[in-house]
Amino acid sequence: MSEEKIVEAAYPEDSSFEGTSDSSLDVEKVIGVQIAQESNHAVKYRTCSWQKTAGLLFSEYICLAILSFPWSFSILGMAPGIIVTIAVAASVQYTSLILWRYCLKHPEVRDVCDIGKKLFGGSQIAYNITAVFFILNNTFIQALHCLVGAKLLNTLTNGHTACTVVWSVVIAVICFFVSLPRPLSQLSGLGVFSAATMGIAVLLAIIFAGIQDHPFGYIPGQEPLVTRLPVAGTTYVGGMSAFLNITYTFVGQITLPSFIAEMKNPKDFPKALWAVTIAEVVVFTLCGALMYHFVGNQYMTSPAFGSLQPVYKKIAFSFAIPTIIFLGSLYSSVSSRFVFFRLFRNSRHRYENTLVAWGAWAAIVGLTWTCAFVIAEVIPFFSDMLSLMSSLFDGWFGFIFWGMAYLTLYPGAKKWAGAWRSAETMLNYGIILFGLYILVAGTYTSIKSIIIDFNGQTVFSCASNGL
Repeated sequence: MSEEKIVEAAYPEDSSFEGTSDSSLDVEKVIGVQIAQESNHAVKYRTCSWQKTAGLLFSEYICLAILSFPWSFSILGMAPGIIVTIAVAASVQYTSLILWRYCLKHPEVRDVCDIGKKLFGGSQIAYNITAVFFILNNTFIQALHCLVGAKLLNTLTNGHTACTVVWSVVIAVICFFVSLPRPLSQLSGLGVFSAATMGIAVLLAIIFAGIQDHPFGYIPGQEPLVTRLPVAGTTYVGGMSAFLNITYTFVGQITLPSFIAEMKNPKDFPKALWAVTIAEVVVFTLCGALMYHFVGNQYMTSPAFGSLQPVYKKIAFSFAIPTIIFLGSLYSSVSSRFVFFRLFRNSRHRYENTLVAWGAWAAIVGLTWTCAFVIAEVIPFFSDMLSLMSSLFDGWFGFIFWGMAYLTLYPGAKKWAGAWRSAETMLNYGIILFGLYILVAGTYTSIKSIIIDFNGQTVFSCASNGL
């Protein structure tokens, strides 16, 4: 029996996920078919253990964007910064578990685009729109890594060795080669290494911020100002940008369906998710609070490496190299995988090491990095790019989709069955509305901030962007 037939038998149209043992058996049957179908293929995809999935998650979340938290805290104030960090973490953990439950009900989905199609009644238009946003989101993240990679190389060389545009090209070329492995499981080990080195970079940044005599750019007599609440005069644009920076770092659900689709046992996914979320809350909060405490409002930069004295800055920033290269490559691989699977949906090239398969794969990966390079040169501001990505994509892929997914898990009267279920249903309606707010208000403030920050700067500039 084909995979599609088993899916139809296991999940009739009027069924709903209740976490029953029968439903678990159905999931195992479908996944068993998928693994069996791959057994004779040269390239196998359902090969990830929960430990390897955790490695991919750690590499996705323990990233350079953590160093935007001190800047966000300096805008929001210490108390609101901590509260927002914990609240966003809790909401993302909840919606990620909803996503996982949805993927268990529909083990045939391969990525967030399949989910978008199902959520909107099987609409091919919804699928195509989701696909565009999916690829744009990932390409913007790749662009961020081109931007930050050039920033890193300019910082280490004091901006004297090469033009910023050249450094961006260098980073894109290196990431292209790292993106070439086709199964995600082959990237897991490198992901663990990149997360570990990024953890060291964050730890060193915190330590150096504490032991240096003064933050970089210190003006004698003007000691670092640290406040519990936002300082007087903080604008809506600034506050929203700070919130979006925090949200972007936590929201990563867009890749989770792709990760789950390559797990040998998707029921183990919460183990990986909880491990990463606990680490996130600890690392993000400590980084934001401690560096803000030592650096203060006046001398804060984004990323916060720029607030360190030159020697400290170069040492800490250099440990971010593996993350800059790997995480951009991971998102390129996820995007390329989506396009490749659609291009060779019913072809042997999808699973075999043929010249056509590898040629197409390399071309797709190369195209993603070419587009990323262009975006990095057009929007050359770290915090603004984080905010723009968060507002354009996180509203959908961090909140709206998963509120809708919850409503499909409990159709009709089931969503109001009892006080607890009714309360949870109201929560998910609120999640959808909150996602719409981020989409509208966030996009407005991000564009406004970019306009303010450009202030005469040019695109494709050779000028150093080093910290």
